[in-house]
Amino acid sequence: MSLTQRKIVSEHAAEPVGAYPHARQVGNLLFLSGIGPRERGSKAIPGVKMDEAGTVLDYDIVEEAKSVFRNIRLILEDAGSAWENIVDVTVFLTSIERDFKRFNEIYREHFGSIEPCRTTVEVNRLPTPIHVELKVIATIG
Repeated sequence: MSLTQRKIVSEHAAEPVGAYPHARQVGNLLFLSGIGPRERGSKAIPGVKMDEAGTVLDYDIVEEAKSVFRNIRLILEDAGSAWENIVDVTVFLTSIERDFKRFNEIYREHFGSIEPCRTTVEVNRLPTPIHVELKVIATIG
C-alpha cells in the first residue's frame, strides 16, 4: 500500500535555510522540518541582538520561541492543518541550563491545552545564530 505524499512550502513562514521543504504530508500525518525563529524575507532574528560582524551579543529565548511558534502555525495553516493537531514536538535548545525554565513557561502557554508528546535536547549549535528550533509532527485532514 502506497501512501500519498505531498511537499509543503509555506509562502508565509520564514524561508528554509537549506534544500528542504517546510513540511511533508504522508497520509494523514504532517512532518515539519526543523523550524526556527527567523522571519520571512528578513535576516533579523526576533529576540537576538548581534553586532555588525554577526556575533550574538544577547538573546531572549521567549521572543525566539514565540517566533518559532508563529512560523509553525503559518506552516500548519498553509498545509491545511492546525495548531491543535500537533501530536509530537522535538525541541532543540543550545543551552538547557540557561533557557529550559523560561522556555517551558512559554511552551506551557502555547501547548498546554493540546499536550503533545515532547522531547527536549541540548545541541551545541544550530545552523543559524538561533537558540531554539522545533521539529513537529501533526495530523491533517
